[in-house]
Amino acid sequence: MTITVKPVFPEYFHQTWPLVKDLFANALKFGGDEYTLDQIKTLLAQGHWVLLVAVDEQNTVHGAASVEFINKPNDRVGLITAMAGKDIVNENVFGQVCALLKANGATKVQCAARESAARLYKQVGLEERYTILEAKI
Repeated sequence: MTITVKPVFPEYFHQTWPLVKDLFANALKFGGDEYTLDQIKTLLAQGHWVLLVAVDEQNTVHGAASVEFINKPNDRVGLITAMAGKDIVNENVFGQVCALLKANGATKVQCAARESAARLYKQVGLEERYTILEAKI
């Protein structure tokens, strides 16, 4: 099976959302309360974030990611805000994600991850840069 990563253009978002919403719901189980499923849907539908899907030869969705682009003083960062799927973290798929981000001007890719996911992401070339700690105030 060959997995291809494709961007979903905003005009096709509403056709695609039913295919990926459960994946994002699963991702949110590990994301604390940073975003709700409705907020992810809104940010993607309005084009503030970009939806990427990992599909096979029959266009069956195996994974999805939402990406926010952030312009910083020295880089344009493609921040993966949520990602979920089965067997989608490998060099081939991650290389395709990076190519799509680069085609949108990104010079870096970043994500936040729990420790077990971080170990997996290190296998495709991501490096731990810093640890984020938080407390509600």
